[in-house]
Amino acid sequence: MFLRTFGWSVATTIAGLVAAGLIWGAQGFGVVLVLAILEISLSFDNAVVNATVLKRMNPFWQRLFLTLGVLIAVFGMRLVFPLAVVGLTAQLSPTTVLDLALNSDHTADGLTYGQHLEAAGPAIAAFGGIFLLMIFLDFVLGEKDYHWLRLLERPLERIGRLSSASSVIALLSLVLAARLLAGEHAETVLLAGLLGLATYLVVNGLSSLFESSLEGAEEAEPGPRGPQDAIPDLRDAVPAQDAVPAQLHGSSPMLLAGKAAFFLFLYLEVLDASFSFDGVVGAFAVTDNLFQITLGLGIGALYIRSLTVYLVRKGTLDDYVYLEHGAHYAIGALAVILLVSIAHKIPELVTGLIGVAFIGAALASSVRRNRREAELEEAMADLEPVPSGRP
Repeated sequence: MFLRTFGWSVATTIAGLVAAGLIWGAQGFGVVLVLAILEISLSFDNAVVNATVLKRMNPFWQRLFLTLGVLIAVFGMRLVFPLAVVGLTAQLSPTTVLDLALNSDHTADGLTYGQHLEAAGPAIAAFGGIFLLMIFLDFVLGEKDYHWLRLLERPLERIGRLSSASSVIALLSLVLAARLLAGEHAETVLLAGLLGLATYLVVNGLSSLFESSLEGAEEAEPGPRGPQDAIPDLRDAVPAQDAVPAQLHGSSPMLLAGKAAFFLFLYLEVLDASFSFDGVVGAFAVTDNLFQITLGLGIGALYIRSLTVYLVRKGTLDDYVYLEHGAHYAIGALAVILLVSIAHKIPELVTGLIGVAFIGAALASSVRRNRREAELEEAMADLEPVPSGRP
């Protein structure tokens, strides 16, 4: 399973590094390798959260996530999207932005491409920060089957009973960020943050809507009637432990397809973009060559995609139940870091270490929980009465 899942990632890495060495020499080879390693090490929490969503899709959409999704992640989010951000925030034409990106010594309004992208930082941070904050809030305020940090999670669940509590908290956080951190960029931060909130509500809401419609159809027509009735067949073909629902979107045992899966797919792409913002901007500290950045970050993104699928197929989130908690706390920390970065530069290494710390702690707690349960089962088995052998 490991080779089948990571085979394309390994092959792409070899091809990409060989191409980097042939085109840019030893220095380009090293730059691409460093960027790929940084992307992988800083995005492990992204893979865990992606897995909580991907496990709810049927095999077709999982394969699409590894094919079309990779193209979107590499060329869309790490090449085209930064170009679009620079064009919109700096009000430059597409040809001017492309010229800046291809020629690191060219300037527009006195700034290079990398400097323009850095200047767009407040808008990028506000959009990504609020989007990620909504993911975190919907998780900690929602009902959960397991509680990792009980003293924190149980009171938050009671707060979550209030309608739209997560949106209210996110809006208040955005207002505080614009007021205390944005300075002269307050209007830009407010607008970008509202767009991040709207994007989350629309994509997540439409996915939930179609999922509810699918559940209604399942209840009304429980038996398959023909080849088009694919959802029950897919669900029946999956072992029960693989059908445990992700906490992000409620509790539905079915594997999603059609419109519901499509909007979850969009959700994953926006989530990936939110995680990649700081990496794309930070990559200019390593090199100002756009193609080296795209190749290096793209290789890293491919490994994160493969890791996501590997976690789903292995059922890791079901075996280690607190991993999902740790990933969401890492998302909450990243959301706060993005909002703080509106005014203060925070090294990417700090962001990565915080994410690794949360996931490592959650994994350790999961291992201890599994060990306690195993010991309890052994103790219960020892207490069972031994048959006397009498008829």
